[in-house]
Amino acid sequence: MRILVLAINYWPEQTGIGAVLTRRCEYLASVGHEVTVCTGMPYYPEWRIHPGYTGKLLSREEHNGVTILRSWIWVPRKVTSVKRVLFEASFLASSLLRAMCSHKPELLLVVSPPLGLAISGVLLSRWTKAPYVFDVQDLQPDSAADLGMLPGPVLPVLYRLEKVAYRHASLISTITEGMRQKIVAKGVPPGRVVVVPFPADSSLFAVGSSVKGLRFRSQYGLDGKFVVAHSGNMGVKQGLGVVLDTAELMREQRDVTFLLTGDGAMKPQLENKAKALKLNNVRFLPLQEQAEFLQMLAAIDVALIVQQSSVSDIAFPSKTITLLSAARPVAAAVHDSSEIGRVIRHSNGGVVVEPENAEALATTLQELFRDPVRRTAMGEFGRRYALQHWDAARILPNFESHLLEASGMYEPTLSEEPAA
Repeated sequence: MRILVLAINYWPEQTGIGAVLTRRCEYLASVGHEVTVCTGMPYYPEWRIHPGYTGKLLSREEHNGVTILRSWIWVPRKVTSVKRVLFEASFLASSLLRAMCSHKPELLLVVSPPLGLAISGVLLSRWTKAPYVFDVQDLQPDSAADLGMLPGPVLPVLYRLEKVAYRHASLISTITEGMRQKIVAKGVPPGRVVVVPFPADSSLFAVGSSVKGLRFRSQYGLDGKFVVAHSGNMGVKQGLGVVLDTAELMREQRDVTFLLTGDGAMKPQLENKAKALKLNNVRFLPLQEQAEFLQMLAAIDVALIVQQSSVSDIAFPSKTITLLSAARPVAAAVHDSSEIGRVIRHSNGGVVVEPENAEALATTLQELFRDPVRRTAMGEFGRRYALQHWDAARILPNFESHLLEASGMYEPTLSEEPAA
């Protein structure tokens, strides 16, 4: 099957939606599908065009069996609500033209956010006569409303656009049951919405066994330290100021070090705050390449998942899967009723504390510091849960089946055929 994917994020981006989509597309290519991805120049999470792609209007690459068609994208130096709208609009325009010049597909896979990419999906579906699947990784209008990121008049437009996106999609996929229920509550027939979780990266299951993290600790002077780490995007949603507030409360505990690894729009502000508070127990590191990232995971004692209290309860960052798969005990500063909170509690892979509450987070970290047996048990429980729920060997073929069904090419296996 010829599959055309529209997505703003893709390889070589190492975190977030781009990393997950890359695994999906490469799997589809490995089982015989012709996969073409229309995407932008890589920019995430640094919000800077990656070296080797700057100044380009178009590029074409082949990577692990997938054809990648890139188009120009305007990336603002400082992200604001208005500039983000312009940023997304630049990609919608350039990628639509790029897609219209590519081979006609048999199926369109449109990844949101950005929600506006649904316009391209609808137009291309009519142009090519191919059905389109709308893959919802984040309910963007709800998130924008929660965070107050957009002017009031813009939100009704987004919600109308969301209705159009759902109405014209042959199938809607999303990543959690909570998100599926939210979409269905918006008036979408339940049979048209399926859950396709993020698949766990199998290399994460080596963390703590064959990957020990000793080299990472030695390289960064962390020997003998109790390491608490956040890794990934440093944006508004994460509300990482609470980590610095927690570090300030624990500054006299000399054997505790906080790592903030990655990049994002809020990183300069966080660095300035840490400097102003003279937090010698906080270190900022750049985004790590895969091998070093695994070493870092093995080196840390507690992993953090932090979100602003205003973030939607159904948000579910892929790092949740990453950390549990890597058998890292998690301290999650999120709402207890959130999707993240539910998974952490059900897996027994960590502790959930009130968001934006530095005192509660500091107390939890001190308890975990004193109880290494509990930390080890949490890691084992989390990994067991990850193997049960996010095994790529099950999730990726299931994703392919949904796409085949949406395209009208699905053929049931013998085990799925009705008995005579």
